[in-house]
Amino acid sequence: MRARIAGVAAYLPEHTVSSAEVESGIGPYRPHPTIVERMTGIRARHVMRADQQASDLAVEAAGKLLADSGDEPDLLLFGSASQDLIEPATAHIVAAKLGLTCPVFDIKNACNSFLNAMQVGDALIRTGQYRRVLVCSGESPSRAVRWEVRDRAQFVDAFAGYTLSDGGAAMLLEAAPTGLFGFEFAAVSAKWRVGTLPAGGSMHPRDPEYTYFSGDGRKLKDAFLGQGPGLWLDALAKHGLTWDDFKVVLVHQVTLPYLETLRDILGIPASKLVVTLPEHGNVASATLPLQLAQAVAEGRLSPGDKIAFVGLAGGVSLGVAFAEWS
Repeated sequence: MRARIAGVAAYLPEHTVSSAEVESGIGPYRPHPTIVERMTGIRARHVMRADQQASDLAVEAAGKLLADSGDEPDLLLFGSASQDLIEPATAHIVAAKLGLTCPVFDIKNACNSFLNAMQVGDALIRTGQYRRVLVCSGESPSRAVRWEVRDRAQFVDAFAGYTLSDGGAAMLLEAAPTGLFGFEFAAVSAKWRVGTLPAGGSMHPRDPEYTYFSGDGRKLKDAFLGQGPGLWLDALAKHGLTWDDFKVVLVHQVTLPYLETLRDILGIPASKLVVTLPEHGNVASATLPLQLAQAVAEGRLSPGDKIAFVGLAGGVSLGVAFAEWS
């Protein structure tokens, strides 16, 4: 048996913030007008309400799936870079809000958290431990964006935060003869310092200065391009596939220029992409399921069509998964 994708849903908060609004909210240092949109291609990003938590975003998406489904899941995985609390696992909070009593646990690996949760859910279904797994995510990066910026150097260090967007996603995996296949992952862990959100752990438990995103976009891009293409192209060759065999290729989207660079290096036809970045920003690990939900809503998938998931994340983490839609 494999795990088939029995359903997918996404939730995006109603409130949006334009790139111009982002620039006007930064101070006392004032970045050059239009720099955020010019550098990223992002026109807007979603910001959750003050009374919402990461778990609420996951619940909004998961509720859509469970409302249309007969049976409850027998396992819930919360795969997200964000979390409500250090302890307990946010999966417990999501399950409580959904009224579920099944086992739960969190999976955390930056922007590949959801993709890794899909991998774990698939493995647990293949080994017969579970038959119906709910994978969900709630990403709340707006709570870690630095607005008080003293100079250009600090603006550059905080820049990644201005691309990020809040959102939730959910996917239901069920035991079936066909479905997910071809998971491949790699890590360049020596580069973990390139992009961080340092607060909340044993290294920086309380200092507010460490509660903001910090990173070097160029070094992160170099790390992705150094090992990523080989992993993704080798995965294709291993299964005797080319990008033309896929109906859609879902790629984690950080900026439009980087997406175009990656597409060109990998040789992915532009028509295969589902581009969500300009209007929705970088929704962290919810990006790939958001793209899948959009492709389904647009009628781009039919039973038997192949889907590719291309993941890249801080850490540095790289991943790919293939699936047959049913």
